[in-house]
Amino acid sequence: MKKVLSALATVALLAGCASTPEAEAAAVDDSLRFDQTLHDKLPAAVRNTGTIRFVTDASYPPMEQFAPDGRTIVGFEPDLADALGRVLGVKIQMVTGAFQTALDRVADGTYDGVMSAMTDTADREKKADFVNYFSAGTSIIVQRGNPAAIAELTNLCGQVIATEQGTVQADLLHRSQSGCGDRPMKINEYKTNADALLQLRTGRAVAVLNDYPAAAYLASDSRTSNYYELASAAQYEPGLIGIPIAKGNTELRDAVKAALDQVISSGVYADLLTRWGLTNGAVKSAVVNGAV
Repeated sequence: MKKVLSALATVALLAGCASTPEAEAAAVDDSLRFDQTLHDKLPAAVRNTGTIRFVTDASYPPMEQFAPDGRTIVGFEPDLADALGRVLGVKIQMVTGAFQTALDRVADGTYDGVMSAMTDTADREKKADFVNYFSAGTSIIVQRGNPAAIAELTNLCGQVIATEQGTVQADLLHRSQSGCGDRPMKINEYKTNADALLQLRTGRAVAVLNDYPAAAYLASDSRTSNYYELASAAQYEPGLIGIPIAKGNTELRDAVKAALDQVISSGVYADLLTRWGLTNGAVKSAVVNGAV
């Protein structure tokens, strides 16, 4: 890996700027350079402020989470945001906010986009244009030891399940109810993924559904693997994950897509995926509105 001295993952939280403590070896491939042409294609408002603001729910490692300082957001997506900012010549701020209302806040101009492991779906494309950068399906997380013997979605019938509100996982659970007959699931939805996981950890739910990368991280990371495991290696309804940008903001959408293609072709994208253990979700190029 070619490296320069500047550390990656220097992202801003709210109005501040902080570096990522968990990526001590982080560095940018020397082929990743500022692109003046792409910078000039950014919306005037972005060029004037020198910032792009992405909202995120920082409770979804390894995509994003809070560092021990409680302020800095670390993970694959903050690192990727930093790389995009380097190409575009702007600072990308990762601002914490509610996942459930993120698309509405992009539509009303509060934020420029969402970077929070948001799956691209046909319904969501009605509200925003997605610049897709990752691929993943949904997996089932259970308590370590799998006391309820969950192996597949049908085993969730008659059980209490916890999930984050407004996610494709919540939608999948509700659509799966039709196969439960007279033993429906009790689906409890929470504001954050961390809230849902607390229900599982304390035995108030038998399973949580997450995107596979987050589920696999919980099952393998030394800080969480004593509490969680994957019910199986299955990934349900795989799809693309992207950055939603407001309909009509084509200047920003196209500039972000072009910058992402540069990050991918430079090799930095592959380095970031390797660093965060996400290589199985790689895409070959940026795609706009790739909902299946």
